[in-house]
Amino acid sequence: MSQAPGNLFILAAPSGAGKSSLIKALLERHADSSMHSNQMQVSVSHTTRAPRPGEKDGVHYHFVSKEAFEALIDKGVFFEWAEVFGNYYGTSRVVIEETLQRGIDVFLDIDWQGARQVKAQIPDTATIFVAPPSKNELLRRLTARNQDSDAIIKQRMEKAVGEISHYHEFDFIVINDNFDAALEELDSIVSARRLRKEKQIIRHEELFDNLLAK
Repeated sequence: MSQAPGNLFILAAPSGAGKSSLIKALLERHADSSMHSNQMQVSVSHTTRAPRPGEKDGVHYHFVSKEAFEALIDKGVFFEWAEVFGNYYGTSRVVIEETLQRGIDVFLDIDWQGARQVKAQIPDTATIFVAPPSKNELLRRLTARNQDSDAIIKQRMEKAVGEISHYHEFDFIVINDNFDAALEELDSIVSARRLRKEKQIIRHEELFDNLLAK
């Protein structure tokens, strides 16, 4: 069986919709399966914001200064980058390309602007928008995290409207009302992308040669 390149997935959503939790749960599910072990990972982005409680450098983000980030922009390191709430976020082009070539699926947790930039460069990218079931539920989730001030939560709720207005640009939409159901839908999208003709032909070239041999 030959090794097909990995799939690139983008998950975007307003803050609090649950996309990071869905990605984490998906990776944990596949890590328990020998069939999919070590075949998917989340891209670790660079950011200039300060670490939140429990976050580790190199695991959740590469935390860098504004000056260091701007130097990386000048070097063309990033696939995409954006400024959100006064902080920079960016995704390394080289790391993603090398990971995909090893047959590993990569997940990007970025906003609609980043999704648009990456999709323009790699049209085969699967873009997924995760939406909350209601504004009230989104507000409840943001408040329950106990990580942001009331002013920041108000900003995030206002920004959510702008994020959601771009839902139609994505290939897939998952409504995160019931977490388990949303996780199943996300897993189905991953399976469908892996089973596309282009991937299967590469993986099973020898099989089809044998099946068609006279």
